[in-house]
Amino acid sequence: KTEHSICVISFITDRPQAVLSVSLQWLNPGDSVTLSCWVKESSTGWRFFWYRTVPYTAGLLSLSHRSYSVDPLSGSGTTEDSFTLIPSDPSHTGGYVCRAGRGDPVYDTLYSEPQFLWSGDPQPSVSLKIRPNRTQHFTSKSLSLSCEEKRNSTGWRLKRYREKAVESECVSNWGSTAGSTCTIRSTRKKDSGVYWCESGSGEYSNAVNITVDDGPLILDSPPYPITEGDSVTLNCTNRYQQTNPIPKVDFYKDGVLIRNETTGEMTIPVVFNSDEGSYKCKSNEGESPESWVTVRGVTPGPSTSVLVGVVVGLVVAGLLLAILLVLLCRYKKTE
Repeated sequence: KTEHSICVISFITDRPQAVLSVSLQWLNPGDSVTLSCWVKESSTGWRFFWYRTVPYTAGLLSLSHRSYSVDPLSGSGTTEDSFTLIPSDPSHTGGYVCRAGRGDPVYDTLYSEPQFLWSGDPQPSVSLKIRPNRTQHFTSKSLSLSCEEKRNSTGWRLKRYREKAVESECVSNWGSTAGSTCTIRSTRKKDSGVYWCESGSGEYSNAVNITVDDGPLILDSPPYPITEGDSVTLNCTNRYQQTNPIPKVDFYKDGVLIRNETTGEMTIPVVFNSDEGSYKCKSNEGESPESWVTVRGVTPGPSTSVLVGVVVGLVVAGLLLAILLVLLCRYKKTE
């Protein structure tokens, strides 16, 4: 009897995944931002390549299973695993991906999942308004977004970053337009994304990060930054609020339970910078998605600057008067 041994050789064809992280996601004017790329399960000998995601464009590499193209930021890549955008300005708003390669012939990783960066104008000519005025929305509800001008400016377009790439205009497959307002008649989860207004000359409005959820609860939080010293109220809203009110709600900040409420809402009477963070609510019905609450410092206005100038001027005048009186007294004593 002869026994045969069969040796099976398997080849692993799965490529490793590149992972992209960003030092800042929501940027203030003048900020720089660093993109960092690493490779799962292996981190040596790689050369890193950096891309910005754009709508499908002929002549640019398009990923077959995705709906966007990638535009290289550096032609030959970098040996460093980080790439810095300096200075940050509104033109850097959008999605970014990375990949890595090594060897000869080059063995490439899969592209990373996109990361979104936002950089807006400090004093935009237009403001994005949303109705209902909150960041989280239930599915199958109406949502309207409008570009409301503050100064004389024309040619503003609503844009959104959804899933993988920036989408321009309010088009028929996701909304209908009436004047400067885009209305989504029946929201879907895939309508989640970052929305803003952009002019033909490259000006940007504020941005709103909208989440559409099909669960029983959403957190009603302000879509715009809160100023230090103001008060803010967060509401835990039930999809069937009128027929099934929420008896008891737990509120969380950055994953930590911070308060129990029986009214379904939580008020912070005086907001501090430390109140900035990610919030969600939870009840026996379920839990809401998380929303980021931004806190901005108080910016002195013109009247404050004038008042400070007047006070400083009076103090200086008082000191000069005191010095003159001392000198006058000494002069009289010498006579």
